[in-house]
Amino acid sequence: MLKDTHQDAAAESAVASVADVRRRFERILQAMNLREDSSACARLNKAFGFSLKAHSGQTRISGEPYVVHPVEVMAILSELNVDVTTLIGALLHDVVEDTGVQVEDVAREFGPVVGILVEGMTKLSALVYDSRSNEERQAEYFRKMLLSMAQDLRVILIKLADRLHNMRTIDCLPPKTRQRIAHETLEIYAPLAHRFGVGRIKWELEDLALKVTDPTAYRRIAERVQMRRGERENRIEKFITPIRDKLAHEGVNARLFGRAKHFYSIYNKIKRRGKSFEEILDLLAVRIIVEDVPACYRTLGVVHSLYTPILERFGDYIATPKANMYQSLHTKVLDQDGHVVEVQIRTEEMDLVAEAGIAAHWQYKEHGDGTKRNEDPVVIEYYRWLRQLIEGSKEEDSSEEFMRTLKINLFTDEVFVFTPKGELIQLPKGATPVDFAFAVHTDVGLMTLGAKVNGRMVQLDTELHNGDTVEILTSANAKPNVDWLRFVRTHRARSKIKRYYKRAHFEQSVQLGEEMLKRELHRVKKKLSNKDLLELANRLGHNDLESFWAAIGVGDLAAKSVVDKYFSLNGADADGERPKRPKLPLPAEPSASGVKIKGGDNLMTAFARCCNPLPGDSILGYITKNRGIVVHRIDCPNMGDLSRETERIVDVEWDVGPKDKFPVRLRLVTEDRANLLRDIAEILSKLSVETVEVNLRTEGAIGIGTILVRVRSLSHLSKLRNRISKVKGVVQVERVSVAEVV
Repeated sequence: MLKDTHQDAAAESAVASVADVRRRFERILQAMNLREDSSACARLNKAFGFSLKAHSGQTRISGEPYVVHPVEVMAILSELNVDVTTLIGALLHDVVEDTGVQVEDVAREFGPVVGILVEGMTKLSALVYDSRSNEERQAEYFRKMLLSMAQDLRVILIKLADRLHNMRTIDCLPPKTRQRIAHETLEIYAPLAHRFGVGRIKWELEDLALKVTDPTAYRRIAERVQMRRGERENRIEKFITPIRDKLAHEGVNARLFGRAKHFYSIYNKIKRRGKSFEEILDLLAVRIIVEDVPACYRTLGVVHSLYTPILERFGDYIATPKANMYQSLHTKVLDQDGHVVEVQIRTEEMDLVAEAGIAAHWQYKEHGDGTKRNEDPVVIEYYRWLRQLIEGSKEEDSSEEFMRTLKINLFTDEVFVFTPKGELIQLPKGATPVDFAFAVHTDVGLMTLGAKVNGRMVQLDTELHNGDTVEILTSANAKPNVDWLRFVRTHRARSKIKRYYKRAHFEQSVQLGEEMLKRELHRVKKKLSNKDLLELANRLGHNDLESFWAAIGVGDLAAKSVVDKYFSLNGADADGERPKRPKLPLPAEPSASGVKIKGGDNLMTAFARCCNPLPGDSILGYITKNRGIVVHRIDCPNMGDLSRETERIVDVEWDVGPKDKFPVRLRLVTEDRANLLRDIAEILSKLSVETVEVNLRTEGAIGIGTILVRVRSLSHLSKLRNRISKVKGVVQVERVSVAEVV
């Protein structure tokens, strides 16, 4: 009843000669029962012969003929009932990488689709471990994998089967290599198999990886599971007999059996949930397979009528399938002896999808142009999800960011929430109202002002839960807050926010670059027309003035070098040299109090309005032409551009007196209620906060706006924000710059 499937599969693959491989291939074809499809048999035989010839003379580390590997990859996929094209791709997946065969040769012999599959596998196999960090290697691997999958999703099926056979035969590799491959399997391939619903491969990959990463734990689990096997089977039979009898009495055709626990699942529950081995082995698992969906719910009623259900552990994944299209009813009940039993109820089709995942949806239709295209809505949805993932990955600036975003969206569980009209939205676990807003529509996300969950105003970083109804409050004047990147979970939300700010940053760079070039031209007493500037931009590799000015603004081009280039192209030299470091500005009044310039005293200073620094913030000074030294926060959005002009940066430090106060602007989102301003004013008074300006308005049922106050320090501001956030009706209170005011 309970079977260690991967050990049997590994034993089956232990062949030793070309004759053995040929016999193994024939047995696979017989098991597939292709007698009525002579064309499929002919194509597979042709592919086997091609692979056998291409890999002739090659052996694996174990000493077996290399062709063993592609045949076993084909065998794994044949158990998932994939199409013949995928099986051919499996037989040929290594011929380009390991032999003199070219992709064009494969495409000519077996068609362009097989060529795409083999090419996709070749690109992935070509990735090697080099001197870069593991994070960088994984990021490159995943980027290439996404692109290969975008051409044809069957690439991932072949890759998973390829890894599974390698894991089945991993014992012949050196210990260090085994460890690397096993960890990579747990980090990459098993989660991928889960995301694409291929449960049969996922569980085996995890068990085989555990056998390498923690052999002692694997051995102990295997021994204790085997010792209690008979006891568990007796308890399962005792449990399912009453269910089987009652279902038969009610005319429900069903298959009932005990579900074998996978070693890695047991290992995880011990390690992560703090459960004892005995507790986990006492937890029995039963699966019931019925004919249709109504029978699933009838069966659930039968189970609950016979055994006491643990209601908080019920899950209906038929009404709300998981992201990998998994469907089933899950419940936990107490058996006759008070032990907890897990019960899964599903149809035959659902069971096939749970085991084979996306492979179960691979049905093709012939088109007039002779091509075949998958029109299954599940596969189409996977492609849509994949395109979003690829698009979102373009916005990630570093390998670390890319991997973090990818793992969140690829490997986490899901939550199901609703729009006010009842439309179901599927999001990763931990998603927030901002993720929801971008899932509804990009414009909704960009104009998000606030959110209601189940009719109650909440903070935008609130975690959503299954069944929540979410309403997004929008305003045409609103715009994304860069702080949202700290808590959003979906790649769609993250990429859209980043794209918005990249565009905004580009526009700022254009403005700054144009101003810097004008100043440099003014210094050398030269004025250029737009025509002259465009010609100069073209000579420096830019097709338009915007990209030219932006390059100057971000520091890719130095304004002085650009002007020098103009004069050199026109046979003259710029008049005069720029000083290596601007002179510090002369003392002037009034000057900002509260800061001290390292290396100079009594210098004209001012605080930047773009970031409004407060004591406690890390700061730098920037030497300007007319305003003296302007003090910015180090994390000010403009410092990315300004800090490139290192000769203009000076060190500054706080030098605060007991009576010094500094301006800061706060943005509020509140419910519209009476006496709200009075309550906020009372807090300002109690904390000795000076109010400079109040600008609040109502939009529907909410109040939005800003207040400008003067506080002593960052800690003083933190205390103020904390107190205001506790006022009844206040949903959000955040520090903003002048540029962020809506």
